[in-house]
Amino acid sequence: MNIFKLPDLGEGLQDAEIVAWHVSLGDHIVQDQPLVSVETAKAVVEIPSPQSGTVTKLFAEQGDVVEIGTNLVEFDGQAAVDKGAIVGELPTSHKRSPATPAIRRLAKELGVDLSSTKGTGPGSSVTAEDVQREAKISGENVTVERLTGVRRAMAQSMSKAGAQVVPATVTDAALIEQWPDDADITIRLVQAIVKGVQTEPGLNAWYYPNRRERWIFEDVHLGLAIDTRDGLFSPVLRDVGSRTGEDLRSGLQKLRRDVEARAIPPEELRGQTITLSNFGMIAGQYAALVIVPPQVAILGAGRISSRVKIKGNQAVAQRILPLSLTFDHRVVTGGEAARFLAAVLASLEGNETSGGQS
Repeated sequence: MNIFKLPDLGEGLQDAEIVAWHVSLGDHIVQDQPLVSVETAKAVVEIPSPQSGTVTKLFAEQGDVVEIGTNLVEFDGQAAVDKGAIVGELPTSHKRSPATPAIRRLAKELGVDLSSTKGTGPGSSVTAEDVQREAKISGENVTVERLTGVRRAMAQSMSKAGAQVVPATVTDAALIEQWPDDADITIRLVQAIVKGVQTEPGLNAWYYPNRRERWIFEDVHLGLAIDTRDGLFSPVLRDVGSRTGEDLRSGLQKLRRDVEARAIPPEELRGQTITLSNFGMIAGQYAALVIVPPQVAILGAGRISSRVKIKGNQAVAQRILPLSLTFDHRVVTGGEAARFLAAVLASLEGNETSGGQS
């Protein structure tokens, strides 16, 4: 057995992020075959295999950050003679500068000809900065920001959602003229979702398509979309159906404090059975929202506004709360979604009141 460690990438850096593996466990590969693409602060670099043999172990997964000199791949086969630094000796074409698939896609999007682009990366490979410079973007007050942390996790989660879920959206508006001025909008919405789940439990569920299973939960563990400068968080307010309005408000305030302080425990970001997005606190009336699997539904509340309705010979202003329900049409029918939304509307338009802030 031979172990290949992450080589020095020639940029004075101590680590790199695994972008994509080009081999899998058990693959028989040959020397110089593309092994893995890694991203440093400067570029995405494709590392070739230092030898031929069978891959018996991969020591890191996509998205992991690996330090230079850390075990990367284990081979069953004869090790090749050490040629020095691996990166920088990639075979290059005389017709164009070496570039990874991601860089080639970027060049295509920006209309850049890679054959005439001078690469400044390892082994004269073309970096994103090279492409942007060639496209004359870098001199036009453009900030290029690599996604890390919360935003990187959000991008991965949304990509997964877009690839898996079949979304459909139904909208309506609740008449809230009877609400007091100090009505706690968010808590009213939480309590209305509980009523919706009681009417149509199938929206408080997870769906596992590979197993053809739908898990319908009795308890409502509500995900709450919270916007921050660092990105979107969705902490969980547990078992909202058994809690009082005061208890819900206290729990919500704690979640928000923990999110803002970046001190929220990981377990408080898992286990949502349905989600609420009160985006109207910022702007917007209706929205086609994104469902994060395995959940099957998300309710969005838009900006409260007034609409005019003619009663007899008079124009009457009505205060309304726009609602958008997006559901996964693979497992939720249109009728189920409409009945859920009708129950939410009935709860919001009822006589229950909750004091506090919105």
